[in-house]
Amino acid sequence: MKYQSQSVAKLYFIAAIALFAAQILFGLIMGLQYVVGDFLFPEIPFNVARMVHTNALIVWMLMAFMGAAYYLVPEEAETELFAPWLATLMFWIFLVAAGLTVAGYLLVPYATLAELTMNELWPTMGREFLEQPTITKLGIVIVALAFLFNIGMTILKGRKTVVNLVMLLGLVGLAVFFLFAFYNPVNVVMDKFFWWWTVHLWVEGVWELILGAILAFVLIKTTGVDREVIEKWLYIIIAMTLITGIIGTGHHFFWIGTPEYWQWWGSIFSAMEPIPFFMMTVFAFNMVNKRRREHPNKVAILWALGTAVMAFLGAGVWGFLHTLSPVNYYTHGTQITAAHGHMAFYGAYVMINLTIISYAMPLLRGRNAANPPKSQIMEMWSFWLMTVSMVFITLFLTGAGILQSYLQRMGENPQSFMAVQDQIALFYWLREIAGVVFLIGLILYIASFFVGQSDPEAVAAD
Repeated sequence: MKYQSQSVAKLYFIAAIALFAAQILFGLIMGLQYVVGDFLFPEIPFNVARMVHTNALIVWMLMAFMGAAYYLVPEEAETELFAPWLATLMFWIFLVAAGLTVAGYLLVPYATLAELTMNELWPTMGREFLEQPTITKLGIVIVALAFLFNIGMTILKGRKTVVNLVMLLGLVGLAVFFLFAFYNPVNVVMDKFFWWWTVHLWVEGVWELILGAILAFVLIKTTGVDREVIEKWLYIIIAMTLITGIIGTGHHFFWIGTPEYWQWWGSIFSAMEPIPFFMMTVFAFNMVNKRRREHPNKVAILWALGTAVMAFLGAGVWGFLHTLSPVNYYTHGTQITAAHGHMAFYGAYVMINLTIISYAMPLLRGRNAANPPKSQIMEMWSFWLMTVSMVFITLFLTGAGILQSYLQRMGENPQSFMAVQDQIALFYWLREIAGVVFLIGLILYIASFFVGQSDPEAVAAD
């Protein structure tokens, strides 16, 4: 750690991992409710478990992105953070708001929560992923504005690098597109049309810029490859990301009452969305192969390479499987969508956040450039357990989705939704087992940071 103010990132990283653990626990509860319908009912109904699972995902992603920015921006700008006290204050506001919101989901019925938070004054609740009360959404906006001010002023007073500017562009886009969460028209088609302006343009647009910036930063630090080479790759990747991701929003507009031309625009441009992810994979392996130094933090490099590969598979390959409108006609809203969602989120965003945490936390905790070998071996086990179990979760959900599409929508005698669910229950049991293995991997990841003492051999690397 070069700058004292980078230490605020530690708070964000710790909270992010805690929320990640909560997300996985509620995912396992939901997975069991698929096959044991009354599990934990009425204490934790399925709709509540689902809200906590998805909302914890969003909040811990945002926490980790903020932590990553507070760590890498001062180092790239070669100056202290503009206002470390503001970063700390916003952390506690964000954490308390998130905690109270989750407590609200768990302790009172959702309709009661809407009444308590005076949702009728500005109705924004009740939509998937955006279930947060309006007051929580306003809190997120305040935190995001303070965060952008802090990061922007830091970059303004320091060195401007491509990594910093791409990171800032992604973070500004994240804040801007979240504003569509406040637009809740009565017309359902309009509602769904603009709902995707947050949900899609986050994960298949501006979040990818944040991913690219973090990956580039870690590769610069761990490989010693010339910054100019990495920056040129980053420019090409983000250009392809924005071109395909923005127009590729159309693949969500196939069947919601929008004009037919979206079937062409959505199919063509979303079919091109795997290209930037493939380029990212080539980029990551190229840079590691050309490395000029052997960095002691081997496991951070493993996470970086894993991010590129799994993002290409999950977001690229599994996204392409059902993105063409004639295919999507049969697969829309089936477990194939869930398969793509799980691997894409894990590959692109979970893994890049674990990459930066794995790289930065040893430095933030005074362990020089890396955790000791014993700790890194444990973390490598966690990498393989989580990654392989996510591959199996994806394969089991894909199998469930193919069978579901056929039995429910394509066979000679299409069956009802619930009749089909009974017939694919085996896939859900297998998915649950893989989920337990994933949780074991996460526990090992957390435990690895508490193993061994500082390694005197691990000399801090620039």
